[in-house]
Amino acid sequence: MIHFDISKLEQEIKGLEEQVNQPDFWNDSEKSTPIITKLKRLQNKLSSYNKLLEDLTNLKELNELLLLDNDEELGKQLLTSSTDIQNKIEKLELETLLSGKYDKNNAIITLHPGAGGTESQDWAQMLYRMYTRWASNNGFTVKELDFLEGDEAGIKSVTALVSGENAYGYLKCEKGVHRLVRISPFDSGGRRHTSFASLEVLPEITDDIEIEINSDDLRIDTFRASGAGGQHINKTDSAIRITHIPTNIVVSCQSERSQTQNKETAMKMLKSKLLELKEKEQKEKIEDLKGVQHDIAWGSQIRSYVFCPYTMVKDHRTNYEVGNVEGVMDGDINGFIEEYLKQMAKK
Repeated sequence: MIHFDISKLEQEIKGLEEQVNQPDFWNDSEKSTPIITKLKRLQNKLSSYNKLLEDLTNLKELNELLLLDNDEELGKQLLTSSTDIQNKIEKLELETLLSGKYDKNNAIITLHPGAGGTESQDWAQMLYRMYTRWASNNGFTVKELDFLEGDEAGIKSVTALVSGENAYGYLKCEKGVHRLVRISPFDSGGRRHTSFASLEVLPEITDDIEIEINSDDLRIDTFRASGAGGQHINKTDSAIRITHIPTNIVVSCQSERSQTQNKETAMKMLKSKLLELKEKEQKEKIEDLKGVQHDIAWGSQIRSYVFCPYTMVKDHRTNYEVGNVEGVMDGDINGFIEEYLKQMAKK
């Protein structure tokens, strides 16, 4: 069971409330907004805890009544309430695991296919659909930032912003190489193929995190957005590509109509990548934000998705597996995320 330090939580809320009550608190919105956001998050967490205690008390009283009167309807109510409370406890426990430095932040995800052309590019698109479905099912929003269409099908790369509380905390569990085994729809011989794609996950940098960037170190190019149409097309040269010359980091954004907006978003992406680099250089005692980088090929996968000759999805880090491949591809990956977080908490 994960320890929940309620007294520490209450003290933190009290300290933030004292800041909010200062006469000049609202004079600087850049400083006040993150504090208000954090205060609301902690207050909600405390409220959930107190409501859980209340539910447990009610459950205890219901159990005592059942011992006195062996009523069938009362027994059904007890079972329903017990299941409901168990789910709430597991949710609170999971949220407690998300205590990393950037876990509360939005997440920037990037998918890249491995070697194999159309086959792996199609797999990258399948994964992108899986993560967008997961986000939608769990109350997150997805905004596509950059998209490069595949030659025949699928995608060569896609970058998206996943917004919502704890987005990075959850999705950091997914970074790495993902392996697919299936009968290829692109093989006229109906043979089984193995494909790979990698997911990169970075926290979106908030205004309270300072990353210094010298404008002289940047090369900024404009270009016309690519894509087959719809949301992926832009008829003006408003897409932005920024190259950070000292590190050779390249980011691009084409999601907005405005060149200025694309530049602002691209700068956020660049800051996230530079933060990752800074964390590596400082060798801080935290998990590498981007994960250990491997070739997108055999032996480096974190998870396998098998469609044939049997159906199974297995995480090789935790050994957690399920047989419902279609459910997973429709975004049901919470089991994998929860198991990974629990095992990491034990280390």
